[in-house]
Amino acid sequence: MTTFIDVNYGYQSPELNLSQEDYSLLTDLYQLTMAACYTGEGIEQKRASFELFVRRLPNGFGYLIAMGLAQALEYLAKFRFNSAQIAALQETGIFTHVPERFWSLLAEGAFTGDVWAVPEGTAVFANEPFLRVEAPLWQAQLVETYLLNTINYQTLIATKAARLRDIAGEKATLLEFGTRRAFSPQASLWAARAALASGLDATSNVLAAIQLDQKPSGTMAHALVMALSALEGSEKQAFTAFHQYFPGAPLLIDTYDTVAAAQKLALKVKTGEMKLTGVRLDSGDLVSLSKTVRSLLPEVSIFASGDLDEWEIQRLKIEGAEIDGYGLGTKLVTGYPVNGVYKLVDIDGIPVMKMSSSKFTYPGRKQIFRSFRGNKLQADKLGLLDENDADKKPLLELVMKEGKQLEKPESLRIIRQRTEFSVASLSEEIRRLKNPISLNVQISQMLRNLTEKTKEKH
Repeated sequence: MTTFIDVNYGYQSPELNLSQEDYSLLTDLYQLTMAACYTGEGIEQKRASFELFVRRLPNGFGYLIAMGLAQALEYLAKFRFNSAQIAALQETGIFTHVPERFWSLLAEGAFTGDVWAVPEGTAVFANEPFLRVEAPLWQAQLVETYLLNTINYQTLIATKAARLRDIAGEKATLLEFGTRRAFSPQASLWAARAALASGLDATSNVLAAIQLDQKPSGTMAHALVMALSALEGSEKQAFTAFHQYFPGAPLLIDTYDTVAAAQKLALKVKTGEMKLTGVRLDSGDLVSLSKTVRSLLPEVSIFASGDLDEWEIQRLKIEGAEIDGYGLGTKLVTGYPVNGVYKLVDIDGIPVMKMSSSKFTYPGRKQIFRSFRGNKLQADKLGLLDENDADKKPLLELVMKEGKQLEKPESLRIIRQRTEFSVASLSEEIRRLKNPISLNVQISQMLRNLTEKTKEKH
């Protein structure tokens, strides 16, 4: 779809829709203009290596959990430009002076490169590449925007989810409620996936749950209680009506008076008139309310929601709140950005680097070498791909060869187990919420030497 802009800056076609066929155009303009320039200069087929990493962790984070690889590989496998997309680009008038060969490149091309990546659910740190693309220059350049979009966002959600699970403990029920706060419908699906893969138990997003072969989970909203109370007489009747269709389902009890609602439910449970699995508290002093509700409904699970995050859950636990599960929404799917970057490190076998102030990058194709002492992470060393460090585990694996994915996508269960192991392997000072101290990643001597040699060339 092309959106035309008239001289009054009015839009004739304001509707924006996204399908998988559109993904090749879901990029920044400069990716296309650079690819056109490469083509004009005759270097578009030169082998290039780009690495995706963060220069620094988000404030207050001691680690990141890599996520989004499955969607990245699916995108690369289906990367194509169709005739309508090429025509739309030509109609912009921006590409008037590019060589005709550029259009045939887009029309005939697909992603034919290799991809190295750390497995999803792996803990990573600043300056460690999550992923490396090795491909003809024009391909490696054009895929930057989409790769950053999916990996940055899912890594953020995965890390938040892992921190939430770590603080809440393994027995707490954690539900992803963020669809209405996610930055787009697509983001809500990615957020649900990343959260489930990193420790949360279920999502309220029905489409995400079904696509991921999971069971969606949720309770009710205040609207149902207010509507049925107004039309059928009372909050009690609203609860009774809901249970008629969803027997025993958790009930939201803070629409009017939380304690009064709990007292009435306690009487119905005690007399055997009602079976109740849980109640949800969405407002008020969750510490005192949960303690009161527990005294009234000792066998019923208490679920809390309302702009919760790992900091608030930690506070609730310290203050002795009687809460069995949490609904995580706004602060899970928004907030601290993961500022991943995608930088050229090698072109036609020539190592390259960026030396800008505060935006320095290491040259050459790299590998992360990780060592453990027992089940605890001991050290990470960033070195060159062809180094051999027998006592350390290389983290980056070849996952795509010549545009073909080498293995089937991993299940959420496998990724979740890896996330759990990754977090458990970290020291307390890396995992803590207050002033975490991240891992000091070592730089190999070979990489240091290459860095100095590359600096001298410039």
